[in-house]
Amino acid sequence: MSNENNHQQAQMLRGTAWLTASNFISRLLGAIYIIPWYIWMGTYAAKANGLFTMGYNIYAWFLLISTAGIPVAVAKQVAKYNTMHEEEHSFALIRSFLGFMTGLGVFFALILYFMAPWLADLSGVGSELIPIMQSLSWAVLIFPSMSVIRGFFQGMNNLKPYAMSQIAEQVIRVIWMLLATFIIMKLGSGDYLAAVTQSTFAAFIGMIASFAVLLYFLFKEGMLQKVFETRDKINSKRLLIDTIKEAIPFILTGSAIQLFQILDQMTFINTMTWLTNYSNEDLVVMFSYFSANPNKITMILISVGVSIGSVGLPLLTENYVKGDLPAASRLVEDSITMLFLFLLPATVGVVMVGDPLYTVFYGKPDSLAMGLFVFAVLQSTILGLYMVLSPMLQAMFRNRKAVLYFFYGSLAKLLLQFPAIALFHSYGPLISTTIGLIIPNVLMYRDICQVTGVRRNIVLKRTILISILTVVMFLLVAFIQWIIGFFFQPTGRLWSFVYVAIIGLMGGGVYGILSLRTRLLDKVIGPAKADRLRARLKLS
Repeated sequence: MSNENNHQQAQMLRGTAWLTASNFISRLLGAIYIIPWYIWMGTYAAKANGLFTMGYNIYAWFLLISTAGIPVAVAKQVAKYNTMHEEEHSFALIRSFLGFMTGLGVFFALILYFMAPWLADLSGVGSELIPIMQSLSWAVLIFPSMSVIRGFFQGMNNLKPYAMSQIAEQVIRVIWMLLATFIIMKLGSGDYLAAVTQSTFAAFIGMIASFAVLLYFLFKEGMLQKVFETRDKINSKRLLIDTIKEAIPFILTGSAIQLFQILDQMTFINTMTWLTNYSNEDLVVMFSYFSANPNKITMILISVGVSIGSVGLPLLTENYVKGDLPAASRLVEDSITMLFLFLLPATVGVVMVGDPLYTVFYGKPDSLAMGLFVFAVLQSTILGLYMVLSPMLQAMFRNRKAVLYFFYGSLAKLLLQFPAIALFHSYGPLISTTIGLIIPNVLMYRDICQVTGVRRNIVLKRTILISILTVVMFLLVAFIQWIIGFFFQPTGRLWSFVYVAIIGLMGGGVYGILSLRTRLLDKVIGPAKADRLRARLKLS
């Protein structure tokens, strides 16, 4: 049993490494592009970013609906069939779903295209948002079928193709965005709306690259032929229906954060127009301050949480199907530890360099922009925890409970949204989201502990230790910042970047050494690598 546990831990670590790297690179590229993009947009920058984010919020929601949570459900089913040594079912499943999901892609792409005027009007912006949303319908066309192949690789615990496809998608997308924006804003007409539209159309170009990478890996590993040739006695139609039933809870719970952002988009401008005298342009800029601008940074942090939650899912299902609850509880404990081990110090670190970091991306912030940015970053831990706990609960077939807890959180968000905006204006949506996600987090964690027998005292002790290390890092970095302040004050994008890089390296180095000394980092990189690092740094 110990060998099997070690094998599972190695699988989890390898999968975590690939997905963490790809998510981090993808999110980093998705954040870095904003620097030249924002500069080239000139005086339209904040409004352009607000419109871009409004279009993307609706688009991301359509992606969730059009895939119906099926990629995660496919991963779960494939993991189950592989555990039962029925691999031919997996190939039959993928073949059935590729045809079905292609049809879904066409259906939802047409809906997004023709509903764009109505959705733009609901957002309180109007016609400017229509071409942006319509350009994103092309990506909705092919994403569902592509995501099935990603789910297949995830279920096989082979996350390299998944990771490489994510990186290819983002690299090609960013290249198209920047080229198109530069040509329009600097060499062409200077029409910022056309530049935003091309920037959103880049999602389609990126997905073509991603699809190509996935098909290459299927072909390379000899599975492409099996997908289209495997014929077994299973009822593919029945399998399709069963998997869709499995998928419905995933789409409901997985869309929580996206739905919260759409609710913010549909209510903030309309409510503020009714309550205040701000112009529409001012309100779009405010929306950009609390939603679009922080999102580039916070999603880099949260993406690690997504990676950890996704990687542990097939193994958690495998242990639950086998009835090995001690192994399942260890996976839960380790996943939560790895999440907090990264997210707590990263969140504190970003807040400590908040002003210069914001300056690097968007220019010098005013007090409102900075306050909203700090609030949104601090919220990252709550969002990340939700994105880990929700798929865990469903991996153990507690789908109804997951949906129920999601409903409680959504109801809280909905009830608090209007009074929060009325009282706190642009801080209101962030406050209602925080409360709306704390509720399901508490309920899901309690349920997972009851089902698997998670040792809460272990999780608590590790969390307290991580918090102590984070406080030590905070104090040391604050002292370093105080010393550096006598010689160097960051001004402008370049010197702010230098400052963030110096403080970031020092803070990361301090925290890395502390986590090696306490052996917490072993959970992330594995004991063997951690031992080698300790020996090299003479920490053992």
